[in-house]
Amino acid sequence: MSDPIGRLDHIAFAVHSIEKSRPFFENALGAKFRYVKEGRGGGFNYAVFDLHELTIELIEPIGTENFVATFLAKKGEGVHHMTLQTPDLKEKVALLEGQGLRIVDKREEGERITEAFISPKSGCGLLFQLAEDLPALNNEPYWRK
Repeated sequence: MSDPIGRLDHIAFAVHSIEKSRPFFENALGAKFRYVKEGRGGGFNYAVFDLHELTIELIEPIGTENFVATFLAKKGEGVHHMTLQTPDLKEKVALLEGQGLRIVDKREEGERITEAFISPKSGCGLLFQLAEDLPALNNEPYWRK
């Protein structure tokens, strides 16, 4: 693949508490709070902040039986994933799988793939979320602007 797969949408940090983490992002970094919501499927909340051209997402667990709680128990607070706005996602996922990359947690709606994740085992230790549309993205896709 010679062309970029997409554009950065956000970087997500797993935290024990959004409320306790906000002062660092708002006061120390100057990030502007946008909103907080419960994640699709439950089990976690997420808060979105703007820091100039960068969108930051904080994810916190609701209870102990979810992916955020598991991540925090194993690794502690820190970067959880990076999300890329990815047009033509179905074709790009097929191309990545053809290159031998491990793609996990594909979310499909009819014939479309709306989001997929490149496993940290294939992504140099980082989970990459690839998404084509809201709500997986926190910003309007760049190809629609």
